Amino acid sequence: MSPPPLLFSTRAYAYLVDALCRTGTFEAGAVERRAFPDGERYQRIATRCDGRDVVLVGGTISDTDTLELYELACALDGFGAARLTLVIPYFGYSTMERATREGEVVTAKTRARLLSSLPAASRGLRVLLLDLHVDAVAHYFEGAIRPVHVSGRPVIAAAVRRLGESSFVLGCTDAGRAKWVESLANDLGVGAAFVYKRRLSGERTEVVGVSAHVRGERVVVYDDMIRTGGSLLSAAAAYRAAGATSIAAVATHGLFPGDSLERIEQSGLLTALVVTDSHPAALSRSTPFLQVDSVAALLAAQLTDGA
Repeated sequence: MSPPPLLFSTRAYAYLVDALCRTGTFEAGAVERRAFPDGERYQRIATRCDGRDVVLVGGTISDTDTLELYELACALDGFGAARLTLVIPYFGYSTMERATREGEVVTAKTRARLLSSLPAASRGLRVLLLDLHVDAVAHYFEGAIRPVHVSGRPVIAAAVRRLGESSFVLGCTDAGRAKWVESLANDLGVGAAFVYKRRLSGERTEVVGVSAHVRGERVVVYDDMIRTGGSLLSAAAAYRAAGATSIAAVATHGLFPGDSLERIEQSGLLTALVVTDSHPAALSRSTPFLQVDSVAALLAAQLTDGA
């Protein structure tokens, strides 16, 4: 009988390895770490992985974390991993996923190319990416690495149903997510709504209308990612003005820089907010208002079915 896949992680994603191991399907590997006086990192793979299926979990939540992920992946390949899977629950750089002006650096593409330069293990190299902000980012990976875009839909649907209870309308923050939200609403057997926006400047937009009748209805808003929450609050205000009785929200990725989570809660527009643990910032900010659902079972199923 083959041994279970061996799990490693970057420092920031140790919590997700713990959650994956609790499914009983994986074995945790160890990394020895310390810092030199000048800030340089020392890392050592402390669990042998010769001939093993190896999984490395880490998000590109900062350039430092991206380099840590890359360095550990190189070391695991050199230490004999037979098959290497990178699990990136949150692939950042979505602000610069395409160029809009001549000469702009498309950071999402350069980071994908960096990871694509990893040496391929003897039985393959793949990367699992959860709910990308833009689907096309998966095509930035090239060479031997095989990208797999994992949908968080089962986790999202369960959270939406929990917040919406027996009767609600599923909304989104802009027309860009309308097709996805409409598809999920059809699966859940509820109505769908979205807001129309007008761009005022590079940073400012204005909501000019709501696409569906929401008066007297509970609304659950979905967005793939919440950073400062500006778009979410604008949409929530529009749904309230259109007569929604209550508004809650669900997102896959919760980043919440600075005091953004406090501002979202203190706005009084939302009764509750649910995100997944794809980003460590969400897990560290969990409160009665902010509920954090784990993607561990979803990722475990993806890893064990060989997709």
